[in-house]
Amino acid sequence: MNALKKFLGLVWMVLGPLAMTFLFIQAVEKVGLTHTDIERTNTILQWGIILFIFLPISLGLMIFGFYAWKGEYEKLPDNSAL
Repeated sequence: MNALKKFLGLVWMVLGPLAMTFLFIQAVEKVGLTHTDIERTNTILQWGIILFIFLPISLGLMIFGFYAWKGEYEKLPDNSAL
């Protein structure tokens, strides 16, 4: 199970930057498809908000993956009672 956690940690670390790159490419493509200045402004605003929201999520994925890869989640308690 610990090997699976480490492997998935690597997956999360790679998935964070890949997701942001994909979103950025989509933003550039969608802004390029607009015809008028008003549409362009609205599309830039929408994609700016989307990128602003998903940047911390992708950073969190990378941090979570780093800790999983490092083995921090191998020391889980047996039960939840304190």
